[in-house]
Amino acid sequence: MVTASNRAGALLLKVLDRLEEWLIASLMAGATTLIFVAVVHRYAAALPIPLLQDWLLRINLSWAQELCIYMFIWMAKFGAAYGVRTGIHVGVDVLINRLPDRIRAKIIVFGLLAGALFTGVIGTLGAEFVWDVAHTQEVSADLELPMWIVYLAIPCGSYLMCFRFLQVTWWFMRTGALPHHEIAKVEGLEEAGDDLRPADLRHPAKS
Repeated sequence: MVTASNRAGALLLKVLDRLEEWLIASLMAGATTLIFVAVVHRYAAALPIPLLQDWLLRINLSWAQELCIYMFIWMAKFGAAYGVRTGIHVGVDVLINRLPDRIRAKIIVFGLLAGALFTGVIGTLGAEFVWDVAHTQEVSADLELPMWIVYLAIPCGSYLMCFRFLQVTWWFMRTGALPHHEIAKVEGLEEAGDDLRPADLRHPAKS
């Protein structure tokens, strides 16, 4: 029986999933666009075109590289949590999969809880570090951005990753299944192309 609390919990998880994906995609797209614009600006400003060169030289993009680094840091932290949820992290499980089911399940649960413990500790230490930095005047070199905002990626990303480990553990204990990512599957592609195999590409059908 589905209760109102279960529906609310499922809705919150769905919102969190979409927010996580939106944040990662936005940071990746923003950082890529920013670096592209900065590189084009650097080379275009060196062109000996009087009016264009003077206009471009007045545009200061020295902060672009620093901002891009910070965006990739945030993207990596939240991307790691996304990887736990979707099962895209690399893992060596050849030996574990050969064990009896009961022993295999116990080892998997232990590994997931160890991951949750580790990321929880990192998140707590990161939160304490951010709290200490927030009481200083430390700012970044180019943007002069308060560094506690940059370091906030550590507790936020780590706590989210800890939650994902616990979420996967709970789901595994209920169903015995782990999140699995199909390497050859790309979301958004039509299913009509799923029947195409590498052999079909090497040996096209003869008419």
